Amino acid sequence: MRITELRFRLAEYFPDSDTYARDIVHSELGGQTVNQALAGGFEPGDIWKAVVRHNPEMPEKFR
Repeated sequence: MRITELRFRLAEYFPDSDTYARDIVHSELGGQTVNQALAGGFEPGDIWKAVVRHNPEMPEKFR
């Protein structure tokens, strides 16, 4: 997955995806935000999987 696809998926589900990526800390990403994980070298696909695990209520069509 490319970063652009990760950003697209975040925007598809979260009303304010920029704020989500900047402010929400994920234990699944070692206590980092999406933006911090990207800057730290995490793969976008692994970040997306962590976002899905962090939001178990996410409908299947967004996974």
